[in-house]
This record gives sequence, structure tokens and C-alpha cells, in this order.
Amino acid sequence: MKRLVVLISGNGSNLQALLDAYADGRLAGRVVRVIANRAQAFGLERARLAGVPTEVLALRPYTADGRGRAAYDADLADLVAAAAPDVVVLAGFMHILGAPFLDRFPGRVVNLHPALPGAFPGKDAIGDALAAFARGAITETGVMVHLVVPAVDAGPVLAAEPVPLYPGDTRADLEARIHAVEHRLLVATVARFQPPESAP
Repeated sequence: MKRLVVLISGNGSNLQALLDAYADGRLAGRVVRVIANRAQAFGLERARLAGVPTEVLALRPYTADGRGRAAYDADLADLVAAAAPDVVVLAGFMHILGAPFLDRFPGRVVNLHPALPGAFPGKDAIGDALAAFARGAITETGVMVHLVVPAVDAGPVLAAEPVPLYPGDTRADLEARIHAVEHRLLVATVARFQPPESAP
């Protein structure tokens, strides 16, 4: 049984997909802690309803008092390590993690990104894909799950799946199709992912 720590920033629908998959036996991976960088993240409520311990660690106090990102990443790593995870899942976590975090969990940090490998890195991949489609530059976008490295959305790809784009698509239309793929692809990838043998 894999131990999962999930990092979130918002609604937490992908967290919910993991929780549901564990509850109905599709995933031999239990979420043992959820950590958010925003106290208002609705995913925290999803975790509480599932009986999963939660933590909030906001970046703003670290930037306000001069401690900075390295100190934030180190403290976040301590919180995660306390739960002894096999896998750390970034499910809509809107911070770029650096070496003070990633070096603590080598080969164990997995991210979900709403684009195909090499396309539309960063925080508005869906908007970028819609704009590219409107220009006639692409006919599809997609979803990938990848290992996290310091470069944005650039780590080794564990799984990817295309998502079609259609004339007249609104952002809500595309988001709905992408979320449906995300939920399925994330669960399937985490289910088969084999973390390194060394403890975090």
C-alpha cells in the first residue's frame, strides 16, 4: 500500500479522484496527508471529509519576513517527510519547488499538468491551448503526469493523453474534458508508479 502526500492550492478535484479510487479499491495508495499553500483551498475540506490530516503552509509569510523560497521549500519538505510518503503528488499545487524540497524526495514527486509534453508549461496551459487553437496552430491539447524537476513542467513523462479541441469551445468546455482525463490518468499513473527503494 503506497503512502501518498498530496499538495494542493485550490478545488482539489484530482485529490478527490485519488480519495475515491482508494475508497473503491481501484488504487492501492492511501492519501495520508494533504498540504495546501492556501487556507481557502476547498481541497482541504475534501480531505477532512475523508478523514485525512491536513496542513496549510503559505508562502507569503516567508517572502514578507525575508526567509524566502528556500526556507519555505525546506519547511514544506519537513511537513511532507513527517508523513513518510512513498509518493508526493502535486495536484494543482501552484508553486515551483526547488532543490531544498526535491532533494528530499528524489524520484518520488509527481505532477499533473494540463498539456502535452513540451507544450504550454506554466500556470495557464488551458488558456494557452485555446489561444493556439484559435490561431490554427494546434488541433488538440492534452494531459501529462511527470516527475518533478526544478524546471517548470519539464520532468520525465510518466503518462500523457491527448484531449481534442473543437470549434466553439469555451474554457469551461475544455476544462471539463481535461479534468475528466486528469482524474483517470492520475489515478492510473499513481497506481502503477514504482517509487525508488530508498526512503525519503
